[in-house]
Amino acid sequence: MSLENKEQEIALATNPYVKSRRFRQFWRSIWQALNGSEQDFTSGSLGNAIMLLAIPMVLEMVMESIFAVVDVFFVAKLGPDAVAAVGLTESIIVLVFAVAIGLSMATTATVARRIGEKDKEGASVAAVQAVILGIMVSLPVSLIGAYFAKDLLVLMGASEQVVEIGSGYTVMMIAGNATIILLFLNNAIFRGAGDAAIAMRVLWLSNSINIVLDPCLIFGLGPFPELGVTGAAVATTIGRGTGVLFQFYQLARGSGRLKIMRQHLKIRFDTMMKLVRVSLGGILQFTIETASWIGLVRIIAIFGSVPLAAYTIGTRIIIFTLLPMWGFGNAAATLVGQSLGAKKPERAERAAWTTAHYTAVFMLLVASLFITSGDFLMRLFTADTSIIPIGSEYLMIVSFGYVFFAYGMVLVQSFNGAGDTVTPSVMNFFCFWLLRIPLAYVLAVPVGMGARGVFVALTISEAIVAPIAIWRFRRGTWKLREV
Repeated sequence: MSLENKEQEIALATNPYVKSRRFRQFWRSIWQALNGSEQDFTSGSLGNAIMLLAIPMVLEMVMESIFAVVDVFFVAKLGPDAVAAVGLTESIIVLVFAVAIGLSMATTATVARRIGEKDKEGASVAAVQAVILGIMVSLPVSLIGAYFAKDLLVLMGASEQVVEIGSGYTVMMIAGNATIILLFLNNAIFRGAGDAAIAMRVLWLSNSINIVLDPCLIFGLGPFPELGVTGAAVATTIGRGTGVLFQFYQLARGSGRLKIMRQHLKIRFDTMMKLVRVSLGGILQFTIETASWIGLVRIIAIFGSVPLAAYTIGTRIIIFTLLPMWGFGNAAATLVGQSLGAKKPERAERAAWTTAHYTAVFMLLVASLFITSGDFLMRLFTADTSIIPIGSEYLMIVSFGYVFFAYGMVLVQSFNGAGDTVTPSVMNFFCFWLLRIPLAYVLAVPVGMGARGVFVALTISEAIVAPIAIWRFRRGTWKLREV
């Protein structure tokens, strides 16, 4: 760049009028992101596209994480055994989340690809098949899981008191798993179509209901029955169920980029089988990861209810920050899928890297908060002085890997957005089963680090995903996937 050009660039950057215009454009973009607007994400400014998608998706994921945070906030008032019951149940429910997320990845990839190809009819057909598939999966899980709820808690290492207090919570959460699966699937449809603002509003509605009903049903406020920890599950299921109904209304109304009409409401086995093929890799991918979290809970349960309660509360706080990272990843997945559909693989690659850089900066800020304010964050949920220091240490240890987590998450989601769910599955198998669980057990028990050893193993295994994902992503084979 010549000296003259450099001086012109500096003059533009410092010009008050130019700065004011950029400021107005910035806030206009935020308003568009929150309000929703018809945009073609396969062309134009990539930075603007990321902002329009990432802001509502980050807020959507924050809202999703609030379900768990609100539940544990109120349940913590009932004591460590109640918190342990929630923690063990959530460790079982993560398998449902694995199925929901796996199906939603295939749905986002397929819908995004059709939208990129300007095939709205094909996108609507794929959306209906995804919903039918979700219902078919959720029914047997509800029946079998609810029947064996107590046995599952015992298998996870729950004491008799925890089983007595928490079995109702477990039954309700598993029986209502359809609300989890359909909430994820329908929002995946909106995200794939680029309707991120609608997906965000769904979670706002669901969480508002959950926040109001949680204390009412747990403690029996006003005319509501006192259900204890079971009340948290009832409130969450009602909140999610209401969100699902709102999603169906939006899809039928066609206020966004997709509209589901009567001719779409039939089974199309060819489309469904394509979704199953792509989703199997996604389900395997997240089953591997979530099963490894179950393994960690099982190891921590060896050391009693106090470390388990600290792990449960700490994990809810961590999820609250990791799910926004999921929001950035989902934005990258949508941009990658739509760009590949529009035959623009270079734009897809740039979208992934740019989003990853933004996410790393965000996670660095979160890590600094955990390091400096871990005690304060734990005290928001419990006054138990035996739980707070363990949970605070957990937050600090995990925060050291947050920048690595950012690159790993966004690039993995970019693979998924391209329809390549196999590569992340292989990475997860290596990092989370072959490394995480054995390392956690060795550090916790033979080495004698206790719960701290589990926290260290979790951080190491998550951080290793990043360099492997970077290496695989640079190879570019994901650009050739067909969905």
